[in-house]
Amino acid sequence: MRRIWAAVLCLMLALAGGCAGAQEQWRTLQPRPLPENPVAENPYMGRGDNSIHNDVYASDVTDAVAPLGIYSRVTASLETQNIHAPSAAFYDSRGNAVTPFLGGISIVSFDGEQVQRLGSFVPQRDDGAGYAFQISYSFVDANDNVVAPTSHGHILVMRTLDQDGQVLPVFEKLADIDVMAAAARILGEEVGQNLLSIVYDYQGNLWFVTGGFRIYPQRDPAGLIGYISSEYMALAGSPEAPDLDEHIFLYPLDQGEGAENGIAANEDGAVILTNLACYMLTAQDGVQVTWRTPYESAGANDALPESGYTGGGLSWGSGTSPTLTGDLVIFTDNLDPVNLIAVSSETGQIVAQTPILDGVAGAPVSVENSILVYGWQDGSASVVVANWFGAGNAGLSEPGADSSIQSYDNIYDANWMQKGNQYIAPGVERVDFVKTQQGYEARRVWSRNDVRETAMIKLSTATGYLYGYWQDSQGGWRFEALDFDTGETLYGAGVSAMAGYNNLAVGLIADPRGNALYCPTNCMEMVCWRDETAYLPHSPVKALPLSGMERYRLSSRQLGQEWEAASYLNRVSIPNLRQQAVLAVRLNGLEAAPQDYTLMYQDAQGQFHPYEGEWTLCADGGEPLDAARPLEPQALYEVRFAVEDGGALDIDEVQYQVKVAVVLTQLPS
Repeated sequence: MRRIWAAVLCLMLALAGGCAGAQEQWRTLQPRPLPENPVAENPYMGRGDNSIHNDVYASDVTDAVAPLGIYSRVTASLETQNIHAPSAAFYDSRGNAVTPFLGGISIVSFDGEQVQRLGSFVPQRDDGAGYAFQISYSFVDANDNVVAPTSHGHILVMRTLDQDGQVLPVFEKLADIDVMAAAARILGEEVGQNLLSIVYDYQGNLWFVTGGFRIYPQRDPAGLIGYISSEYMALAGSPEAPDLDEHIFLYPLDQGEGAENGIAANEDGAVILTNLACYMLTAQDGVQVTWRTPYESAGANDALPESGYTGGGLSWGSGTSPTLTGDLVIFTDNLDPVNLIAVSSETGQIVAQTPILDGVAGAPVSVENSILVYGWQDGSASVVVANWFGAGNAGLSEPGADSSIQSYDNIYDANWMQKGNQYIAPGVERVDFVKTQQGYEARRVWSRNDVRETAMIKLSTATGYLYGYWQDSQGGWRFEALDFDTGETLYGAGVSAMAGYNNLAVGLIADPRGNALYCPTNCMEMVCWRDETAYLPHSPVKALPLSGMERYRLSSRQLGQEWEAASYLNRVSIPNLRQQAVLAVRLNGLEAAPQDYTLMYQDAQGQFHPYEGEWTLCADGGEPLDAARPLEPQALYEVRFAVEDGGALDIDEVQYQVKVAVVLTQLPS
């Protein structure tokens, strides 16, 4: 209760100071969409942003639409049940956010004044046990079930939805696989490290690895790599499931070797990065090491007394999860300076590398959050990497410290959590691995030595911009949009000048429904940045809910080959509409003349049709336009049309609740 009242006071003070929700009226960003990140579909993993790193490549790239500064606003949702604001969120195919909750998992809504839980599974409450989920390394599978490793060495498969797609109040445990007990039986000895991370490969084998943070080669026992066969996983939890011991395959690591981060997979196999080496693994009646590429480390990074920092890094080796393209595996070493390394996914040979984050003299460097990797169609890759030094608890270096206890107090530096990013070393950099006729070449594109970043920058391919959350030079916490090509800050949304609005070091959350970017904070609040993309111009007192404004990027395949999308698909919900009203939908990025556009709508079955009713394309605020004069892509415009309950555009069956989905189109040029 004390934490809740502290959070309420924090919000009141922030609002009184005029910072929470403050919005700088800079220029609106016009969409600059990139091709969708070319992640080969894994038939065993959920579609969309199915893990905290977004996909099975661990790319930290989302195809969801993010804010563009169109009358954008910042809101906050207060956490009242969990010990922290919801963090480490990922999504099922229906757009439900899965987050940690009291050691278990929950599906939540962040859109009200308080965080609302739609369903959950808490081990102590629902299983009579004291274990916890390793939520940072869990994911949603192709059946919309959550697959999660636990602190007691099990892998659980959890059903979260009923047969109609509705969230279950209490999730159902479909399978409970005691991995560590099976490993102990097969090896004839106890396994010395905790189960850490899991992933499905492209054949449906479930890979796992043991480890934690600060895996010192001279201190910790050997780790373990393994997988459970696709045959077993297809029947796991059912009476027909075969003997686990005959379907689990193990590969013990050398003394002191273990993983410190997540696993990724592409069509070549599963990729695991330990504190000593990177592995490409395949399942062939046992663990087959396709290649093993060792790398160098200077060891765990701790702050020196005279440095001004009180924390340090987390990992002994590389602090990154391996991040993939179809051709490359990319990670950092842990030398001074740190090197960004790209190896061939096929052979494991280093194809390019470069020092990074060495632009600030005397600034210590530790790369602990996953790197962002966007794959270009020619096989090149753009990488964004951030310095993280200072956020880690320096006490992890002390003898007897247990890094496997993944609580915030144990892992993170108290000064960083309580006082903000002055305790973080600066540095964000973009490096491109460019594919040439001679092979790959590392090119350092831009760097920012004024940014101190721990929230895992996201790239939205739908908008073409990078998004982050950090403090400005005056100490105010804020969302920012960066130019992907130059690193320049283009737009900002202020949140608060209070230290409590520090993020939780687990990453920004991009809502796959488009338009919402979330960040959990230490003030027990989930803050959200959204564009206000729609309003009722003739009913200004009736504010539409921001959570009912969604945006999606459409392809010609979805629209039909005869049409080309000129805007995002805008879905707008209008509650309590009892008479006909005019709806205005805000758009930008338009270049053709108004007469060249056609308004199309999506029906309840998902099909698109030209709208035959009256509609108008006008300037922001309703001023008429010259029908034959080309529009300016940087300017803001509105599409206006009439809506009513049960009308031709309404796809919501609830009485007096209207939902429409419209897109501005033109004939292909």
